[in-house]
Amino acid sequence: MDFKDKTIIVTGGSRGIGKGIAAAFLKAGASVVICGRREPDDLPSGVHFISLDIRKEDAGEKLVEFAIKKTGRVDCLVNNAGGTPIEDAQQASAALVSKIINLNLIAPINLSREAYPELKKNRGSIINISSVSGSRPSPKTAAYGAAKAGLLNYTTSLAMEWAPDIRVNAIIVGLVETEASEVHYGGEKGIAHLSSELPMGRMGAPEDIAKACLFLADPANDYVSGACLEVHGGGEPPSFLKIAQEAFKLG
Repeated sequence: MDFKDKTIIVTGGSRGIGKGIAAAFLKAGASVVICGRREPDDLPSGVHFISLDIRKEDAGEKLVEFAIKKTGRVDCLVNNAGGTPIEDAQQASAALVSKIINLNLIAPINLSREAYPELKKNRGSIINISSVSGSRPSPKTAAYGAAKAGLLNYTTSLAMEWAPDIRVNAIIVGLVETEASEVHYGGEKGIAHLSSELPMGRMGAPEDIAKACLFLADPANDYVSGACLEVHGGGEPPSFLKIAQEAFKLG
């Protein structure tokens, strides 16, 4: 896939999944614009960084203006930035819930609106990075799951409303190993144990998500819109299987 003379915006592109997505588009010849709180120490040539809090109302305008100033155009917006702390729903304050919803749903909505004129002009596309949390129960991260579910609905709605000028797709991301995984999953032993329980015998990698982004952004795939592509290596084994096995042993 050749993205020469194309500009790709990747929010949260300085680390984790976003960094992998940015690297893949750069390798494919694109100019890449990323945003985040802090500029990475190893910013590659061809990647342009702007310090930005995407939850701010003027963030979209600033991001698109920066991309046009640096590269002259915008061809694809990857709404990747997101995340959540782990918190009981009953304990989560209204302020925390608002921050989670703003980051994972409201910000992508606002950024997409601001990118609309440039993407329409270039017949570009939007890729929303969602999560399995949005398509199955998400205890301890309920607001995050609700936001990611909303992002999937927004994807399909926008794909219909903005067709045929702009294609809009989403990726439903499964468990992915990043630099923060050891903290989330209890170190190397925790990651190894978790990986052994997954269908593919491993967690996903940022590169796996990046490959899906390249496919969805490729203008050759111009009839792919409104898709919610699951990239989760076969999914998570349902907990009822283990419960049933344990019950059988007890019986």
